[in-house]
Amino acid sequence: MSFKAELTEQNTSFTIEDDETVLEAALRQDHNLPYGCRNGACGSCKAKIVSGDINYANGFPDGISENEHQQGYALLCQATTNSDLVIESQIVESAEDIKLRQFPCRVTTCEKLNDDVIRLILELPKTERLQFLAGQYIDILMKDGKRRSFSLANPPHVDQKLELHIRYYEGGLFSEYAFKDLKDKAILRIEGPLGQFTLQESDRPIIMIAGGTGFAPVKSLIEHALEKKDYRPIYFYWGARTETDLYFDDIVKQWTCDYEHIKYIPVLSEINALNNWEGKTGFVHEAVLEDNADLSAYDIYACGPPPMINAVVKSFPEAGLNRERLFSDSFEFAAN
Repeated sequence: MSFKAELTEQNTSFTIEDDETVLEAALRQDHNLPYGCRNGACGSCKAKIVSGDINYANGFPDGISENEHQQGYALLCQATTNSDLVIESQIVESAEDIKLRQFPCRVTTCEKLNDDVIRLILELPKTERLQFLAGQYIDILMKDGKRRSFSLANPPHVDQKLELHIRYYEGGLFSEYAFKDLKDKAILRIEGPLGQFTLQESDRPIIMIAGGTGFAPVKSLIEHALEKKDYRPIYFYWGARTETDLYFDDIVKQWTCDYEHIKYIPVLSEINALNNWEGKTGFVHEAVLEDNADLSAYDIYACGPPPMINAVVKSFPEAGLNRERLFSDSFEFAAN
């Protein structure tokens, strides 16, 4: 049996199934309510129940006082219901609505995807979750006080672990350590979420452009769009030097098999006579312009090295793109 929950301040509603908490139901239906730990400890998901009854199947949680409970407040990450609800709660609508936090994380996976890219999976403490928007990034805090920024490759609804794609740079502030010395079970300290490179509400078709590991936030954006059933046309251009640099080519191809609204256009800048490459070549921004003489109808999301972003910013408005419909994130190299 399902029940209806109304959010008073947003004048919207969602359904709650028997086997889920109020927060789980809200997030499943793309109502981005605030939360932190998701286990009843931090109190970040506290909201007022205007009408209806809630239950705590796992016992009364630590993150709310008896006095608050008597005043009608509930922790939505632990609350279930057997009635319709009216709830007074904030909604996370922008990056500014999410509190910046620090966590120790354990490395559970350090997987080499090709000669230059590794995939790191970081596990948060059992009592914590990182709420973020698709496309945002975190900082890894180094022992010497320096920090290194990496985009989150996982979508927000997968928040138990954090996925990072790290390219090797000789002399890199963190990449040298990650490639040569970092081991499973190592502890890293992070801060986040950060950044404004997030999916915008719109009905316009989307062109996404990634250079190298700029694929990480694009992966988060696309998987988030799929989760929220946003089926606007997406044309994804991935620029790389060689085929091996398209390190998750299989994942993108699977998207195109599963979803007809996603088109994939890989672009290689380095080929030779030994390659059997039949796809596009050259610079990725030029490939976009070759396919689209008029960009005025699109939202553009671009993430990659500064030369790529600079080329996009300079050339795309000349093809009719409204500068306000261009959203970008530039990956800067940080040396020791």
